[in-house]
Amino acid sequence: MTRRSLLSIAALLAAGIVVTVSARQQQPPPKAAAPRVEERLEVPPPPFTDGIFPCSGCHKDLKVNRTRRTLTDMHTDIELKHDAEHRWCLDCHDADDRDHLHLASGEKISFDESYKLCGQCHGEKFRDWRAGVHGRRTGEWNGHKKYLLCANCHNPHQPRFKAIEPKPAPQPPARPAK
Repeated sequence: MTRRSLLSIAALLAAGIVVTVSARQQQPPPKAAAPRVEERLEVPPPPFTDGIFPCSGCHKDLKVNRTRRTLTDMHTDIELKHDAEHRWCLDCHDADDRDHLHLASGEKISFDESYKLCGQCHGEKFRDWRAGVHGRRTGEWNGHKKYLLCANCHNPHQPRFKAIEPKPAPQPPARPAK
């Protein structure tokens, strides 16, 4: 190959690079991702026992005691059977604002958003709940929906349903005599 041929090839390559670079510069920059809007689901109020909410009514003047213990003064009717070996009240209930729960990140959430708290550990059930497979969901097929909170069916302190004795199998109808 002659020197002239090499210079011609180099010039063509350089021109191609310039064309490619200028073509890239003419393209609009990629669009920034739209900010994620947190969807707020329509749910009924949590099933609080009468007179127990807002929690700050009793807790506002109480000093926070983070010691894991059996409660003996109040809430003695609550028996924690929800990963009791590892969990305690303040793992879910916010210590500084008793009218809220908190996620593992520390973010405060209302009791109306308790499904977010449950979903942190029960991701598969949460996915099924959002899809309408677990729990009860009403509304439009491809539009506005209403959900029940986990606590509308499960006691958050003892979420497992009690075993139900199975009923006998149905009997086929009697065949008419011929």
